[in-house]
Amino acid sequence: MIEAAMIWNEPNNKSHWDPLLDPDWSRFARMARLAGEAIHAENGSLTRVLGGMSPIDPGFIRRMQDQGALTAMDAVAVHGFPLDWNLWSIHEWPEKLREIEAATALPVWVSEVGVSSFGAEEVQDWGLARTAALLKGRAPRIHWYSLYDLPRAWEATTRHREAEGSSYYRHFAMGLLREDGTPKPALETFGRHTPEFGLCQWFHYQDHRLDEAVRWMQRLGVRHLRTGLSWADSFRPDALAWFDRQMDALRDFDVTVTFCFTPEHRGIEPHHTSPPLVPEEFAEFCGAMVRRYA
Repeated sequence: MIEAAMIWNEPNNKSHWDPLLDPDWSRFARMARLAGEAIHAENGSLTRVLGGMSPIDPGFIRRMQDQGALTAMDAVAVHGFPLDWNLWSIHEWPEKLREIEAATALPVWVSEVGVSSFGAEEVQDWGLARTAALLKGRAPRIHWYSLYDLPRAWEATTRHREAEGSSYYRHFAMGLLREDGTPKPALETFGRHTPEFGLCQWFHYQDHRLDEAVRWMQRLGVRHLRTGLSWADSFRPDALAWFDRQMDALRDFDVTVTFCFTPEHRGIEPHHTSPPLVPEEFAEFCGAMVRRYA
């Protein structure tokens, strides 16, 4: 069921890792290496993927190489949203991949790519078709972000929230389905690009959308799914029961499971972006999840 384990999410983005607490990413590199080693010790056949970069930065990959993190990885990953957040054109996708391929011998995955419907649903539909033309056959894995819009009652995982202006609100319009579950025009276009295109869909703790999401993914012909198991959530009541239910529901897909989010009480600072006080604890979490589900 699990084909790959991804270590963290966007580690070079301050919405997911605090650079003030780890300005040279040495803490992150050590944590990632320990986690990769723990995953391999439990299941040597799993592909270990360094958390997708956002922004796409060959300098970050070289830093991870120099600090020893890539010795425990089998692939690296990138995230790109040129029509919403990145300061480059959608037509530069091949060039962006070449930049990372020049910095490492490891395969380069596209573990998140997407277009919001914030301005117009027609823009999302065009962006999906153009992305497919540029990326299909170009990377071992391509995960479109995402199946569902983020519910407006929830918060997007980003540092500055409403201070980001329209950039913040674009987080809520990335789905192929609206919050109420009705399809946008891009849904039909996406279905023409499976199974080459997979999906990235995060499921929150006790997410009410899980079963319906499975039905949509089966209907669309999705084979590869990227999702997450949160280290922070593992301290919630009945966390393992939720993890079991989530992973059982996804048993028919080839899953890339992302391990991330520091529990507040185990961070240098009480925040999910903080480096952990004891990086071995994150590695132990990764190993335990692999032992349970892979």
